[in-house]
Amino acid sequence: MAAVQTNPPLPAGVEKDTNSVAGGSFVGTNANGSQTVHRYDYGGNPLYQTQSYQDPDGRLPAFGGEFQPGLYKPISHRKFANPAPLGLCAFALTTFVLSLINLKTRGVTEPNIVAAVALGYGGLVQLLAGMWEMAVGNTFGATALSSYGGFWLSYAIILDPHWNIVGSDGPYSAANTGGDPLMVESALGFYLIGWFIFTTVMLLLTLRSTVMFFGLFFTLDLAFLCLASAAFANDAGAPNAATNLNKAGGVFGLLSAFLAWYNAFAGIADSSNSFFVIPVFHFPWSEKGYQARKASKANAHQD
Repeated sequence: MAAVQTNPPLPAGVEKDTNSVAGGSFVGTNANGSQTVHRYDYGGNPLYQTQSYQDPDGRLPAFGGEFQPGLYKPISHRKFANPAPLGLCAFALTTFVLSLINLKTRGVTEPNIVAAVALGYGGLVQLLAGMWEMAVGNTFGATALSSYGGFWLSYAIILDPHWNIVGSDGPYSAANTGGDPLMVESALGFYLIGWFIFTTVMLLLTLRSTVMFFGLFFTLDLAFLCLASAAFANDAGAPNAATNLNKAGGVFGLLSAFLAWYNAFAGIADSSNSFFVIPVFHFPWSEKGYQARKASKANAHQD
């Protein structure tokens, strides 16, 4: 059979897979020695634009919209929708609100309003999204989304004065136990530094993914570090430094929120619902970047 030309052109002797659907593709060898282009449904998202054919096992490059930093199996058999955008949006909105308060936007300084958002959206909905990531086989997405859902649920508990975690007078008030009135600041610092460590672990797992996916965890990591440092600065009797660190945490939190929305949009947008798609910027050392360099060298040799 003559080779069928597509964009990019199929290799010589390769047959077009008539059962293909939109998405990535790879060249497979049939029993008779001929080759067929197999295509995978990539959730309808055209952001995955392959420049070279994948290995026959069908593993695809990292993609932030799937909340998966590593190579993974095709999803054409999946009976679930992609839960990552839901979890990313829940994280983004809650982080956005808290970050504005950390920046003292419009004079708002009390974080009580975050408790409602953290319980209903950032906590519950993100936890559910994490469990659905478990169902679709995405270990990274399940771990990250479920953990940050737990963060927002626990943070809402901290903000609730009825739990008396930070004192009966409200969030971040002095403990009324007769001890150090700033003791709660160090305790809050312990809490935040733990989340900084966890986020650093997640960050290290995105080093071979995309710029936008890495940027999400990088800015979030800096936000946790700044907020933890602010709590320790308060305990050390340096309120001015604590204020500046809180504002820095708010800035990084806002960046993290917008990057989460960016990745969520990347995971939802396709030709059926949007007039445009957004790039995800694969790292040069990622699998996609390696393939692009390999294709570029091949073209240079041909020229």
